[in-house]
Parts: sequence; C-alpha cells; structure tokens
Amino acid sequence: MQLGQPSIDQLRIFLAVVDEGSFNGAAKRLGRAISAISYGIAQLEALLAMRLFEREGSRRPELTAAGRALLPAARAVAGDMDALLAKARDHHQGLESELTLVIDVMYPAAALAALLKEFIAAFPTVELRVHVEALGGVAAMLLDGRADLGVGGPVVSDYPELNRSVIGAVELVPVAAPDHPLAMMETIQPGVARQHLQLVLSDRSPLTEGREFSVTAARTWRLADLGAKHALLLEGIGWGNMPLDLVADDLAAGRLVRLRVPENPGVDYPFAALWRRDCPPGPARRWLRQALQDRLCPPKGAGLMEKPA
Repeated sequence: MQLGQPSIDQLRIFLAVVDEGSFNGAAKRLGRAISAISYGIAQLEALLAMRLFEREGSRRPELTAAGRALLPAARAVAGDMDALLAKARDHHQGLESELTLVIDVMYPAAALAALLKEFIAAFPTVELRVHVEALGGVAAMLLDGRADLGVGGPVVSDYPELNRSVIGAVELVPVAAPDHPLAMMETIQPGVARQHLQLVLSDRSPLTEGREFSVTAARTWRLADLGAKHALLLEGIGWGNMPLDLVADDLAAGRLVRLRVPENPGVDYPFAALWRRDCPPGPARRWLRQALQDRLCPPKGAGLMEKPA
C-alpha cells in the first residue's frame, strides 16, 4: 500500500482537534471554518489510509487506536517545524543561533544557575555552552575564538582584541579549618601566615605566567579547581582565600574560620564582561551580559594584591 505525505497544516489541524476536544474548538483555535477542519481531517485520513477519530452521531471525536499511535509522531513533527521556523525568525532578527560563555570560577554559582535558567526561557532557540575557567583561562578562550562572551577577574592585563566592561565583584576572605594553627591564634602577627601552607588557585593558561595574586606564604599548593581547594580547606590542609558567598555556610556552622591575616585581610575580586572587538554582540549576548551584572554587587574599588613571582 502506498501512502500519501501529509502536510504540516493537516497535522496541525489533527493536533488542534485532539487538544480542543472538538472540531468546533479546533476551528476557533485555528481561525477556520468547521468545514475546513472536517475536510483537513478527511484528507489526512485518506493519505494515511486509516481512521483517526471515532465521530459517529453527536459524540465528541475520540481518537481511534491508530490515532493514538500516530499522535506522538505528529506532535514531534509539528514541534520540529516550530523550532525550524523559530530559528529562521531569529536569524532574520539577528539572534545568535549558538553562544559560548566562559566564566571565572569565582563567579557565584547560585547566581549563575538562576540566570542560565532565565536565559533558557528568554532564548529557547539559542544553543548555549558554558565553560568555567580560572584567572587567565577566561581571556585565553576569547582570544583564540573558543568563546563569545567571558566573565573574567582582575588578574589579566587588557588586550587590544577584547572589549571590557566592569560588572561587579565578590569578596574573597582568608579561611582555614578551626583546628588549623592560624585559626587557633587569637592574634596573627605579621609574617606568621607566611610560615603555613597556603592553597592557591592556579591558572591553566599561560596568560598570567610569572605573576602571583594574593599569595602570602612561602610554601603553596597550586590547585586548578575551586571545589578541590574548598575540600582541602575543610580538611585542615592549609589556608587560603575563598569567595565569601561560597564559604558563608561553613563559617556560620564553624566548619571554617575567617582569618585576620595582616598581610591578607581579604579583598574585592572584581569581574568584567569580556568579548572580542571583531564580534559585535547580538541580542542574546547583550541580555546575558546585563543579567550577569545585575546579580553582582558593585566593586568597592579594592583589587587583588599582586606580587612578583
């Protein structure tokens, strides 16, 4: 048996009857005459060589077994067509089809998750990829074209290829486990913290090679992952700077103690939105840049302390 090929319009009529529960409801939804709805269903049944609705007498149309079997496929085809048309409209409106965001590991995770949820709702057709990097890794992905928008910290020098816009800051505070020697000192004298192991976030890119940021101790462990640093601090292995929002619960519960280190009392970690000058932002990137800013406190003016390596 040779079957015909239904049109997308016939499938939409079929779905409208199912969703509205009647030919009259489908006609109102689609702005058609009832006769047009009946004719569309009749054509579809003829093309597929099967009866889709039981509609004898005055009863509401009910799906046949064949109709129920075809319903998921019909919804999938109509959904794919809707997505195709949405992509085409977005293209004509200048909306990006895909977007890669690279974000500094210090950016608050809860704020990032909330805005990404909003992004999905606002731009459902934009394919978004998110990378998390530390220090110079953000700028490195932008410079080599692997990312469209970045949120970087203050530790990378300006590059002529990149535009930069300050969007806010988080506070970094020195912390240690309560049984760490520094945490048990009522007063930490100048130079004492230098004698204890400091956990330092490392840069996987070469952009900050030879530079140190907020490093006080003579002995350090370099970690590329903020989560690993957090875990080691909780175990009492060394001390180090952490975003206050990330350790607030630990400080309240006594799992970590904020240190009063004279040389390292805590600093603002300001963020800047970064993007290539040769890639003008589209609607999705502009929305994302503003949303990233709206969720941060403005910087207080203090930057990271830098010391030659």
